[in-house]
Amino acid sequence: MKVSMLRSAVAIGLSACLYTASVNAQLDPLTVQIQPQAQSSLLVDIAKAGDKLVAVGQRGHVLVLEQQWQQVPTPVVTQLNNVFFLNEKLGWAVGHDATIIHTNDGGLTWSLQMASIELEKPFLDVRFFSEQHGVAIGAYGLFYRTEDGGKTWQDEFHQELLFEEDVAYLNEIKQQDEQLYLSERAALLPHFNRIINLDDDRLLMVGELGLVAVSDDMGRTFSRVEFDYDGSMFNAITHGDDVYVMGLRGHVFKASSLLNDWQQIELPVESSINGALVNGDDLYLVGNAGIILKVDGDKAELVARRQGENIVSVARNNKGEVWFAGTKGLFQLPK
Repeated sequence: MKVSMLRSAVAIGLSACLYTASVNAQLDPLTVQIQPQAQSSLLVDIAKAGDKLVAVGQRGHVLVLEQQWQQVPTPVVTQLNNVFFLNEKLGWAVGHDATIIHTNDGGLTWSLQMASIELEKPFLDVRFFSEQHGVAIGAYGLFYRTEDGGKTWQDEFHQELLFEEDVAYLNEIKQQDEQLYLSERAALLPHFNRIINLDDDRLLMVGELGLVAVSDDMGRTFSRVEFDYDGSMFNAITHGDDVYVMGLRGHVFKASSLLNDWQQIELPVESSINGALVNGDDLYLVGNAGIILKVDGDKAELVARRQGENIVSVARNNKGEVWFAGTKGLFQLPK
């Protein structure tokens, strides 16, 4: 299983899966989860929380960096795929079994907001627009919204992102078999891998099958962006006046905020790109085969390569320290 799709079916498993099995739900996460080697185990995402960094990964692991990395207990033992902080205190992490957990103290303690083994889908990303309003997205069009800070979550079906033939198919079977309709509907949308805010308050969402979509109503409806590539996109980031999307086999594209003039960035490798970081004036990309790239104009140069591992995420704290996360845990580049 390749972590190439790490962020897409995450891990990335639905698109090239890196699913890890859910642990027996009867086990108490608070007593079985703390592991001495957690810092060197699979960690899928890192986010900044004020002066801290918070990393999440397999078996519900959450690690917090203040002076040093320290694992903290969480109420789950399923893999966590993404973590987001609205401010230095309020954060959410999402993962397998449609799991959502929440912290109100900068990642030191966590509570469960949602989990559903029955859905058999992972959340792959989460984003909040205010303390009350946020969305969580994931595999096969999984899309949930909360307007009360995560106390309750409601599912949304974004039919506008289906292909026309799929819409016609669903309309046909809906009249004949309601159960078949619901079953088919749950599997027709592509994986939603990443959702970000653009500078003009629109939302950009990327995913499987070359999905690039934009919303100007906080994700209640989306419009597909014309995009001449049908492979999976795992991540997106803004840098200056440009928007970058990145994904399978080294495909990275750049466009202006109009999203209509996509140009492919030339990479020296064909590894899938999983994460990105804007550090000052520079844009860095990380991906499979341990690659770390620096983007310069329409090209990218190889900064470093870590043999035998895949890098999934990268973040920078207030001290200027840059940390990477992936299949072998957390690390910094030697100075």
